[in-house]
Amino acid sequence: MSTLNGTRAPAALVLEDGRIFRGSAYGARGRSLGEAVFCTGMTGYQETLTDPSYHRQIVVQTAPQIGNTGWNDEDDESSRIWVSGYVVRDPARTPSNWRAKRTLDEELERQGVVGISEVDTRTLTRHLREQGAMRSGVFSGDALGTDEEMLAEVKASPQMKGADLAGEVTTKQAYVVKAQGETRFRVAALDLGIKSNTPRMMAARGIEVHVLPSSSTVDELLAVEADGVFLSNGPGDPATTAHATELTKAVLQREIPLFGICFGNQILGRALGLGTYKMRYGHRGINIPVIDVATKRVAITAQNHGFALEGEPGQRFETPFGAAQISHYCPNDDTVEGVRAFDVPAFSVQYHPEAAAGPHDAAPLFDEFAALMEKAK
Repeated sequence: MSTLNGTRAPAALVLEDGRIFRGSAYGARGRSLGEAVFCTGMTGYQETLTDPSYHRQIVVQTAPQIGNTGWNDEDDESSRIWVSGYVVRDPARTPSNWRAKRTLDEELERQGVVGISEVDTRTLTRHLREQGAMRSGVFSGDALGTDEEMLAEVKASPQMKGADLAGEVTTKQAYVVKAQGETRFRVAALDLGIKSNTPRMMAARGIEVHVLPSSSTVDELLAVEADGVFLSNGPGDPATTAHATELTKAVLQREIPLFGICFGNQILGRALGLGTYKMRYGHRGINIPVIDVATKRVAITAQNHGFALEGEPGQRFETPFGAAQISHYCPNDDTVEGVRAFDVPAFSVQYHPEAAAGPHDAAPLFDEFAALMEKAK
């Protein structure tokens, strides 16, 4: 717990609409600006913090106790913490887990992530549900100012709508994750903010994964001589992804099997002619139901998105590449959760089948991708 002269150092979370929540400094001292969003996962805070899809967002954890298992060196989903700031109610004083190397507080401070604790996260979450995700800032230490000064900084910060962020989180150099055992297929994965467990899930199925920067050209992608193309998750507004969308169209024209998740779902949808929009507060958690239109089966899924595709559950539509359908939807609000093309080998889902952290209901989607590549061979 962050203290100053034996007492908890003060901190403030300032929202764009003028609402201010007071608490104690947690992690690094200073100022952090970003979009305030809430995550409903009861577990998996380490995976949440290191998920590149949370870039430039201040994450509010709805679970009241955070940090109980500390921080280990195995569960990171990328090379660093990506959240802009962190908001919790009751941080653990002492972690209890045999894999823990340090406390969550220590790791946040080590990576310079400004957080705040002892916040009424229930009230805060209800406020964000009613008013929507909005720009915000966490202030502590020397960065604390008057209410007017802090609010002015928040209002001067960039909005998430129109933010082009994939290029800020993508790998700088291409790399390869070898298949486990015999190599059955080779996949070119466009890194828009990919999580570490995704290539591992494919490698476990005999897939050699070539992870490419988001700026990769069609020629660079084709040079991999891949059996399939994967579009990863990632942050930002999908309306800014002109390059990735055009790259996807080139893949569809060549009828190379394609699978996209989360941000990749939105990119495939846009390549097929669908629009996207910003949701009021998005889906962020590991208990979100999704219905498959074809089978009527329900999967409990891990999700993290603030934008979505336009469309209705089960809607069929024509594209430049033939017929397609809205293949999955969320029964909570009818949000589009998947797209499938019928005349070219391509499909995508809005959720995270790699399930880190989260349920494993959607893991067979990687098998479906393998089957698609087998059929194309």
